[in-house]
Amino acid sequence: MSSKMFAQALTKVISGVILIGVLLFLPAGSFSYWNGWLLMAVLFIPMIVAGFIMMKKSPELLKKRLNAKEEQSEQKTVIVLSGLMFLAAFIVAGFNYRFGWIVLPNWIVYAATAVFLLGYILYAEVLRENAYLSRTVEVQEDQKVIDTGLYGIVRHPMYMSTFLLFLSMPVVLGSVISFVIMLAYIPIIAKRIRNEEQVLEEGLAGYSDYKKRIKYKVIPLIW
Repeated sequence: MSSKMFAQALTKVISGVILIGVLLFLPAGSFSYWNGWLLMAVLFIPMIVAGFIMMKKSPELLKKRLNAKEEQSEQKTVIVLSGLMFLAAFIVAGFNYRFGWIVLPNWIVYAATAVFLLGYILYAEVLRENAYLSRTVEVQEDQKVIDTGLYGIVRHPMYMSTFLLFLSMPVVLGSVISFVIMLAYIPIIAKRIRNEEQVLEEGLAGYSDYKKRIKYKVIPLIW
């Protein structure tokens, strides 16, 4: 583990904490917004733990995850749309707390927290299974098709995990309106998958056969 990589990872985490804190607590008008603290805890604590594990066991994978610069123009559009979606969802969640628009029962918030943590577990399993995993759409040198574990169930288990993470996130924040906003993730990720599969079919040997064998993209028996 290099000191440069550690500093880079630490900077990203601190920046993320500050950014999300501002987006949640400023519109909430109070640091008493307990849902915001809950989300930040379940979001960043596992992220930090996973980061240390990757630094020790798979520094190359961590490097790829940190140094992500999308080259596909279509994917740049996806990133912009995703960013706008998150901005709107977090800000609206803060206002929802301030003005008490729709208040969810605590048990729903806790259930959503359990779903969020399940999504994190699936995310970690995908990272363990696929050493080629990158945040950008690309075919890497010597890359091979992974068809075991979760990849034997759906073609894009990473998006299965983010599906759970992103759709449970606004419920953890206690905002039904933010949940509706986050439903935009479905067409956004569908757009990303279409482009990603085109790139993989053109550049990754065996992917076309894998695509024929594994019918579902994200959700078993549904999508």
